[in-house]
Amino acid sequence: MDEIARKPTVLAVEAALRAAGVTPQVRVLPETAPTAAAAAEQLGCPVAAIANSLIFDAEGAPLLVLTSGAHRVDTGKVAAHLGIGELARASAAFVRTHTGQAIGGVAPVGHPAPIRTLVDETLAAQEQIWAAAGHPHTVFATTFTELVAVTGAEVVTVN
Repeated sequence: MDEIARKPTVLAVEAALRAAGVTPQVRVLPETAPTAAAAAEQLGCPVAAIANSLIFDAEGAPLLVLTSGAHRVDTGKVAAHLGIGELARASAAFVRTHTGQAIGGVAPVGHPAPIRTLVDETLAAQEQIWAAAGHPHTVFATTFTELVAVTGAEVVTVN
């Protein structure tokens, strides 16, 4: 498990959190958490407390949407909010190119370049939020206020 914590993607997340003034506390999970339900089960928390990091293709530009694991993103609503015609699912290659991370472990921070980020307003109801930390086996705890601050995100309704 120590080798997972030393992966470059995890170290990049920790560095980004430190740069934002947050002391990173990455937890390595015994199993991968490819879904919010799987992460919640391993963490013993509600699915709504999992911040899914979803990358979309916003007419060629990456868009990161951090949404509660209890919700789905209404891509039409988000596209209308952004004033674009379509918000498409990103391919695995698109995700890796823009985040440096694999689907299933995409963190809200630690990317090669800043990505426009939206945060689901319903996450504010959670006292503690868990987000991926750059690898499918890693997560970190945060709060809604901290998540918005470290990502520079816009708070919106995504569903």
